[in-house]
Amino acid sequence: MPSLKDLKNRIASVKATQKITKAMKMVAAAKLRRAQEAAEAARPYSQRMGAVLANIAQAVGGEQDAPALMTGTGKDEVHLLVVCTAERGLCGGFNSQIARFARDHARKLLAAGKTVKILCVGKKGFDILRREYASLIIDRVELRDVKKIGFENADAIGRKVIALFDKGEFDVCTLYYSEFKSVISQVPTAQQLIPAAAPAEDNGASATAAIYEYEPDAGAILADLIPRNISVQIFRALLENVAGEMGAKMSAMDNATRNAGEMINKLTLNYNRQRQAQITKELIEIISGAEAL
Repeated sequence: MPSLKDLKNRIASVKATQKITKAMKMVAAAKLRRAQEAAEAARPYSQRMGAVLANIAQAVGGEQDAPALMTGTGKDEVHLLVVCTAERGLCGGFNSQIARFARDHARKLLAAGKTVKILCVGKKGFDILRREYASLIIDRVELRDVKKIGFENADAIGRKVIALFDKGEFDVCTLYYSEFKSVISQVPTAQQLIPAAAPAEDNGASATAAIYEYEPDAGAILADLIPRNISVQIFRALLENVAGEMGAKMSAMDNATRNAGEMINKLTLNYNRQRQAQITKELIEIISGAEAL
């Protein structure tokens, strides 16, 4: 049984931890609002970019001069998985959910006889995936020193992916991230980047869609638009991840604060009982000694 001094030290330690978790919860709550606004602002732009891409892709159709980033290599043998996670932990199962989602997809591809390569964006995803797939990780990107995610960070990752495609390193590229829904809900999501998957259009919208003429031509516009779209989609994924990380961290620190409070109550109750028992024992000894005299 721990002594009174040990219990007192442990209570003080848990109280100090509770102060830290409460402060981290407040910081995450403050950052969450800005991150959520940034993620929500990026969604219409990325969706509109996809709609424009779909419209131009329809004009190109099956032309031979269509960009390789849209048509692909014509094969489905080598897959590149771009796994975006957070740089830091203490956010519950946020990072592990994304890594597990990508890992399950990698297992299915390997079971089908495909070749899998992994590009990790974020330290936590790299730490999780290297336990099982260290030989498949070809590169990693860390954004630990970046205070605020900007388009230039996503554009650098996009250029890296395109450079690998130009070298013939893969046939299909899929982006993994967590879409922010709410503070307690972040949904792991997979999005194909290469070949560019044109989103399905509404039947009503397609029926009334206008016919456009492109200058210089649709193929040349796609050659410039598809690389930009890849960077835009990666940028959106990074912003969604930031918002999801802050939401998960806020929820995790709130649970940790409550658990610390419950532990403090139990330790305090144990401390008081043990202290009362010790006082009672000392009184009995004093009374017994007095009666003996």
